[in-house]
Amino acid sequence: MNSFELGALLVQDGITTGAIYALLGVALVLVFSVTRIIFFGQGEFVTFGALTLAWLQAGQLPGTVWLLLAMALIAGALEAAAALREGQPRRLARIALYYLVAPGALSALMVWAAPRGLPLVLQCLLSMAIVTPLGPLLYRLIYRPMANASVLVLLITSVGVHFVLAGIGLWLFGVEGYRTPALWDGDLLLGNWAINGQGVIVLAAAIALIVLLALVFGYTLSGKALRAAASNATGAKLLGISVAFSGQMSFAIAAFIGALCGILIAPIVTIYYDSGLLIGLKGFVAAIFGGMASYGFTLLGAVTIGIVEAFSSFLASAYKESIVFLLVIPVLWWLSRRGGATEEH
Repeated sequence: MNSFELGALLVQDGITTGAIYALLGVALVLVFSVTRIIFFGQGEFVTFGALTLAWLQAGQLPGTVWLLLAMALIAGALEAAAALREGQPRRLARIALYYLVAPGALSALMVWAAPRGLPLVLQCLLSMAIVTPLGPLLYRLIYRPMANASVLVLLITSVGVHFVLAGIGLWLFGVEGYRTPALWDGDLLLGNWAINGQGVIVLAAAIALIVLLALVFGYTLSGKALRAAASNATGAKLLGISVAFSGQMSFAIAAFIGALCGILIAPIVTIYYDSGLLIGLKGFVAAIFGGMASYGFTLLGAVTIGIVEAFSSFLASAYKESIVFLLVIPVLWWLSRRGGATEEH
């Protein structure tokens, strides 16, 4: 293999992993824009998605089912208590449907499906379906009561949430690492250049999802409501837009993206219960490239991170993580020079 072929292979690997970081970065930008939360637990959605799929592949019931039921019961109890306290008993039926019936039905479906060896695509859909509701439930239990807290308090809380979720992941899945089958085992041939099939799937999924998000935020009523809540929460409330619902929606999208990333990356690298930390931090670095606001610069930063990581793994594997995180320093310097320092009280 000559140097050109080696470089092309490393760039291909970098773009593949960069697409994963781009999705995570977009999720972090979305959550921060709507809720002011720098969500360090995003990587745990990745591990939960990957490990849930791995357990379904092994014919076992994933522990995320029990996590979903526990969180739904606690959130439902809090909502029911709030409805009774506010004198709105009619809300109880909707609360029961949202927090009891729907999670119970989904959990029953998982119990039925786990030992049956369903096709890989159906197992992927079930994994995303069980992880996605964890996002809005997490927002309801942890962040909604802290809606008026400062960014610093929310940041400290997010660090704590990360460690709690990592501990829950250890309890649910153990210390063993897992890989899942590739969604496409073959290669895509472009002349004499063979592109890994899983890499094509990752890149196509990333592009499709980013385009879909752009269409949703640009042309749908729900997307415009999220944008309104992001730009001015007080103004959104005056227009009848629920900021709490917007926060739950942003966390639902983030959880869905995290679960999808876990399913896409699990055939490429071995996933452990604590793998979400480094994966999530690299998504955060990509979001920093975009100033926690720009989706386009986040995408550019993610691809840059992926390529730098690929070449660092080949040339200086012992220092690859340090090299990637060092990229934050010039970016932060540039952002500070461009926008100046601000402080939130």
